[in-house]
Amino acid sequence: MKKITESESNYDGLEQMSVANLLKNINREDKTVAHSVETQISQIEKLINVIVPKMKIGGRLFYIGAGTSGRLGIVDASECPPTFGVDYGLVVGLMAGGDTAMRKSVEFAEDDTDLGWKDLLEFKINSHDVVVGIAASGTTPYVVGALKKCQEERISTGCIVCNTGSPIAAVSDYPIEVVVGPEFVTGSTRMKSGTAQKLVLNMISTSVMIQLGKVKGNRMVDMQLSNNKLVNRGTKMIMNEIGVDYETANSLLQKFGSVRNAVENYNG
Repeated sequence: MKKITESESNYDGLEQMSVANLLKNINREDKTVAHSVETQISQIEKLINVIVPKMKIGGRLFYIGAGTSGRLGIVDASECPPTFGVDYGLVVGLMAGGDTAMRKSVEFAEDDTDLGWKDLLEFKINSHDVVVGIAASGTTPYVVGALKKCQEERISTGCIVCNTGSPIAAVSDYPIEVVVGPEFVTGSTRMKSGTAQKLVLNMISTSVMIQLGKVKGNRMVDMQLSNNKLVNRGTKMIMNEIGVDYETANSLLQKFGSVRNAVENYNG
């Protein structure tokens, strides 16, 4: 398998470039990422259309990866509860090496083909769930092993990779292959590949939550009120929705705990 993610950068002599030229060239490469993601919209749609009905019958969404890919999955999963007011167990991010690896690499954890499945078993993974593997190379053993076992157990699988024809795509029912080309620093997949993965993760989680009714109009009506900024935002959302003053809206928000509940329980 030819790894496009490992191909030679389009630039050389990076250490001789001025800061201005480094930034311009990195930005030039970054501009291509969204176009690469666009080519995979139909594949992303197929995956979302599997996730939503499974979640409606009690299923969960798991992201599993290593290194940068694993961290991106954990970040996306961790942002779903505060943004959409869902339980922390609905979208779960797992990475090789566990929580320790979020800050410091755990040597050779990603090379264990059995570890990913063991991590999923800790959550009593079942056929109502969907597991999405994330790996720029598409070859990470931790992810390959997990997805292969999921298929054997009739658990739906997807992936976000940045090479074509990868081992991870081969064990994914719904592969998403975002080929972004050579990285600015050869092989540094935390750059364009990581950006592509982040964009796709945003698309998946946001679209799924909208389909589950967690957004009204264009607003996060179920968001957690975890700081003053969000309380203020929620108060203004209520003001706009039912036409009351700030004090009344804030009182309703405090009483009912969410924008949705405040609006639905307001009787004028």
